[in-house]
Amino acid sequence: MSGRTIEDLVNEAKMAIEELSVQEAKEEIAGGNSILVDVRDFRERLLQGGIPGAISAPRGMLEWWVDSSSPYYREEFSPEKRYVLYCSLGWRSALATVTMMELGYENVAHLEEGFTGWVDAGETVEEIVSGGKWFNSNQDVITSIGSSKSGIE
Repeated sequence: MSGRTIEDLVNEAKMAIEELSVQEAKEEIAGGNSILVDVRDFRERLLQGGIPGAISAPRGMLEWWVDSSSPYYREEFSPEKRYVLYCSLGWRSALATVTMMELGYENVAHLEEGFTGWVDAGETVEEIVSGGKWFNSNQDVITSIGSSKSGIE
């Protein structure tokens, strides 16, 4: 295979962005200076929970939601604010951080160890009780996974 790998892209992104440890992220959250953004899929959030106070912006929609010229722009995003992004392991959030920077967001970082690092550090996890219009509970997600494995769509 010629070209770069996803690991290459993530490593390149990590060299260009600010990475925060769990402790540094906690301090930013406590100081009220940052908006925490969970870029994981809503099913991950329903099954695993999230960091308390984080807003959800799935990786597949992030560009659309943060760009004020997009028809899907969300008011909670503004280049003047500070954002700390996270995903499960820190790979998607590293790429998402670069993307936000490319779209004009200068004050953005990511949680280097991701949600997994947050959980491993024994930090508080908030239960997510709704997946919007697709799922209403984590049991809905589990049921859908079981249905798709059995060939039922």
